[in-house]
Amino acid sequence: MEEYESAVNAAAESAVLAGESLVRKTRRRGGRRVQPGHGRGFVSFLAGLLAAFALAAGARYWPRRPVPVLPENVGQSSYLDVSIPTYDPGEDVAFSVLPQHGDTLSAREVYQKVNPSVMTVVVEVGEERAAVGTGVIFTSDGYFITNYHVVEGGTACKVVLENGLMCEAQYVAGDPVQDLAVLKMVDQTDLPAAEFGDSDLLSVGDQVYAIGNPLGLELRGTLTDGIVSAINRNVRVDGRTMTLIQTNAALNSGNSGGPLINEYGQVVGINVVKMSSSRSTVEGLGFAIPSAYMSRWINDLLLYGATLPEPALGIMVSTAGEQLEEDLWGIQVQSVAKDSPAEAAGIQEGDYVIEAGGERIASSTDLLRVRRQYYLGDKMPVTLWREGQRLEVIVAFPAE
Repeated sequence: MEEYESAVNAAAESAVLAGESLVRKTRRRGGRRVQPGHGRGFVSFLAGLLAAFALAAGARYWPRRPVPVLPENVGQSSYLDVSIPTYDPGEDVAFSVLPQHGDTLSAREVYQKVNPSVMTVVVEVGEERAAVGTGVIFTSDGYFITNYHVVEGGTACKVVLENGLMCEAQYVAGDPVQDLAVLKMVDQTDLPAAEFGDSDLLSVGDQVYAIGNPLGLELRGTLTDGIVSAINRNVRVDGRTMTLIQTNAALNSGNSGGPLINEYGQVVGINVVKMSSSRSTVEGLGFAIPSAYMSRWINDLLLYGATLPEPALGIMVSTAGEQLEEDLWGIQVQSVAKDSPAEAAGIQEGDYVIEAGGERIASSTDLLRVRRQYYLGDKMPVTLWREGQRLEVIVAFPAE
């Protein structure tokens, strides 16, 4: 984090959300500017946009407003509510991340596989404005993910797929802190759902791709490519710290909510932010929410309508594992916080964590993945290696 903050201070960089390109919804009639009304005017607005694409690609009939640089001291109270019509998902919907992948695909194959699951998201945020972002379908009946800041303050939402299908979308739930929102396309079936892969399997240097709507509607469905530049990068966004995947794949305004895709055609992140600077040129600094973190948050939104607090173990551990015996690995406990669940369970500095929640632990990533499965009030079994002996303990996470 210190490395990141130093770079930001040196370059006077600011984190700006990579989507929510604002367009003014006006149309010309007989040389006069006419403001469309709420509701029906919103549908006419979208239809007009699609017609404009067909008649003159790249022509700009609706001048966009620039996305402002958000101050870092903006807090929770600054978030706007979403008043888009809502949808109750029930208890049968779930979001999943696959632990395995298939063969490596070419850029063309990646685009052909994922692009049908990517949509343009247009949100009415006022009688004269619309926010444009990107979304990714994760169920065949039209549940999709985008960023909360794309729908923030919205009163209506329409989506457009790459095949031209346009329909209304309803709001399920969202979390402004994690910057994720779930919506449902109305009355849709047999849609192409994207395959989500495990971001914990990424390494620095891996090939990745992004699909989205850079700069708004005219360039929708744009594919860019790059590599994973860093993993678990702590970035200050809108007054809070987010742990994100860093990539040099080009991201621009309108990419928010779009997929970051691995070389196997799996979505491994949701693009959320890029870096910009008013004092110097900043290129190749884009960030995405990791799918490994999203798995818990999206299912919380589906089940509870909000993300629930995550428990803390209260230990610092080594990043890489050490081989303790043949076929036995563990990560060393470097410190234990006072009055933490780990201390109460008897975990000590110098111990090695070799299992947690019934799974073998060979890295700090393994431990984090297991811990994300638990909630406040749960109990997690942990197996330690202390002075050549196994030791079983139970970590009890407090209910509050």
